Amino acid sequence: ASRGTKARRSLSIVAAAPNLPFDPREYRRELGKSSQYSRKFLNDEEAASKMTNDGISYSKTGLVAEMKANGFTYERDGLTFKLADAYGFCWGVERAVQMAYEARKQFPESKLWITNEIIHNPTVNERLSEMGVNFIEETSGEKDFSGVNAGEVVILPAFGASVHEMKFLADKGANIVDTTCPWVSKVWNAVDTHKRKEFTSIIHGKYSHEETVATASFATTYLVVKDMKEANYVRDYILNGGNKAEFLEKFKHAMSENFDPDTDLDGVGIANQTTMLKGETEALGKLFQQTMMEKFGVENVDKHFIVMDTICDATQERQDAMYKLVDDKPDIMLVVGGFNSSNTSHLQEISEDKKIPSYWVDTAERLDPASNTITHKLAHG
Repeated sequence: ASRGTKARRSLSIVAAAPNLPFDPREYRRELGKSSQYSRKFLNDEEAASKMTNDGISYSKTGLVAEMKANGFTYERDGLTFKLADAYGFCWGVERAVQMAYEARKQFPESKLWITNEIIHNPTVNERLSEMGVNFIEETSGEKDFSGVNAGEVVILPAFGASVHEMKFLADKGANIVDTTCPWVSKVWNAVDTHKRKEFTSIIHGKYSHEETVATASFATTYLVVKDMKEANYVRDYILNGGNKAEFLEKFKHAMSENFDPDTDLDGVGIANQTTMLKGETEALGKLFQQTMMEKFGVENVDKHFIVMDTICDATQERQDAMYKLVDDKPDIMLVVGGFNSSNTSHLQEISEDKKIPSYWVDTAERLDPASNTITHKLAHG
């Protein structure tokens, strides 16, 4: 009874003022006080041990561990293998996966759901499925939450979930285990800062990516740009105007409701999907800073532009490690990660840009020694 009372009390605070606009940040803060919600990492040794046994955490034995102990290099039969000096799960992902394992232990009799893949790694998601974690199905771009009942447990993945999903699940009476990476939450805080300054959030990312969808849900006005080509298109519109109908058509899936490029681009803040290329995010930020200087004057730039450091350290470290590998000009590059992983796609892209024969695989089964073939993907297909 006390548990239910606490949940109703904390959630009702948000609903108590129906005439005020919905505040995503305030809602998430109040939800965090509810017994329905947990984002606590327990650092449970049993869960960590099971992850190791399942082969989805850093191995302390075997070939990879041997390479790490020997300068990230292994030689055999005249071949030299090099391992990136930053590889594998980042801290946020390791934490999210272990929290999912811990949730299974915490709620042994409860039905467990996850709103999406915990991370974009097929082996990890397969292990969770084997543990009885159910994945929310998506049809025609919409998630089907109809199977989730009150009292059941819903895990939010490492790249987060939209605040609207959080509210919907809480209203259904589900228990929420939020594994969102703190770096993603840092981006949400940046977007909230933009909103409070009445700036539009320019989000460097892919509009359909779950992390970007979640980030956009915390913004009032936003525009998602994928790359420098789209950023330069927006820059040109800010400085010179243009065909409004064409602009709205171009970004129809990547902007907030009722977005008006004639009025909503006078003040902008930069945010990013944490898995995007660091250099491109920085270049995009400098581009819009320069744009606002040209339009409003250097002395007024702070009234029209804001940028905060939201580039993920782990993403940066892995990209830097890939640049070191390609500088050595290997004969072949093997990039390992889920085929729907944005992080992995950018690592593959770095190698391709350096003209190195590069093979992106998601599991060891993609390599077939018998036929001397590698079933692989490239950065753009």
